[in-house]
Amino acid sequence: MRQWPVDLDALRLVLKIAELGSLSRAGEHLGLPRSRVSRRLKALEGELGARLFHRTTRVVRPTPDGEALLPRARRLVREADELEALFRPGPRLRGRVRVNLPVNLARRFVLPALPDLLARHPDLELFVSTTDRLVDAVSEGFDCVLRVGEPAGGELVRRRLGELEMVSCVSREYVERRGAPASLEALSDHLLIHWASGSGVEAPAFEYEAGGETRTAPMPSAITVDGADAYRAACLAGLGVVQVPRIGVEAHLASGALVEILPEHRCAPMPVSLLHPHGRRLPARVRAVMDWIEAALAPALGASAVRSVPKTNRKGPSAGS
Repeated sequence: MRQWPVDLDALRLVLKIAELGSLSRAGEHLGLPRSRVSRRLKALEGELGARLFHRTTRVVRPTPDGEALLPRARRLVREADELEALFRPGPRLRGRVRVNLPVNLARRFVLPALPDLLARHPDLELFVSTTDRLVDAVSEGFDCVLRVGEPAGGELVRRRLGELEMVSCVSREYVERRGAPASLEALSDHLLIHWASGSGVEAPAFEYEAGGETRTAPMPSAITVDGADAYRAACLAGLGVVQVPRIGVEAHLASGALVEILPEHRCAPMPVSLLHPHGRRLPARVRAVMDWIEAALAPALGASAVRSVPKTNRKGPSAGS
């Protein structure tokens, strides 16, 4: 039986094409002309006896064979990089680290501080995904993800960073129009802005702690959102009650645009964690990035919160919170 030698450079090329959706852009990133990228891809497809990408003038997307190759290629390239780093002299960290962060967290805390990390480790290459969508760290190839909420069971290793103090609030305009609920019983006469979690099946409810337990009070809702920016904007527009980390709305509370309600019935603080899929063999470059993210968030967590995230993320699945 013919043995196929693993061409790591070809696999890196395939991963870059899949990431960027373009042979030309992959070539630009890798410093190769498009003609050479095309030739190397065709050569690899010839060796494998399979077409890896559907290619038209407007789109490049993986075929089913390409989709099957991608996760294996990521694993092989990652392991090869780790092996090279193990025997490479010197303390310099090299290679790519893929991280997933909530949108507001990335915008407010991480991206502005990135020059410091890259100045200390100039050979690192970061891929930063910013989304409020629940991602699957394993299947989507992330080295670490930041979770706001209590992760469920799963195959990811967790590093807990801290907790976020929560606040329930409505807009000043909402109070002037409908009043502010003065008790839990009054909540049924008010509107909740509902957050759609990964499954999106939870009924709208106001969450609070009582006797050390989390309880809920059902509320009517006229709008459901699935992003932190939209969640906060809907509240500012007077559409109802939200429950968010305090730091995400401190400026609006200070200006009077938002008004805190029922402070005696706050929901439980939300844990913040970094998770990774590497088990006990955490690559040095990933550990360095995770340590840096933890340090970058420390002042925000010390202030009791990092972003405007709705309460239902506490119940989200561990693979995507």
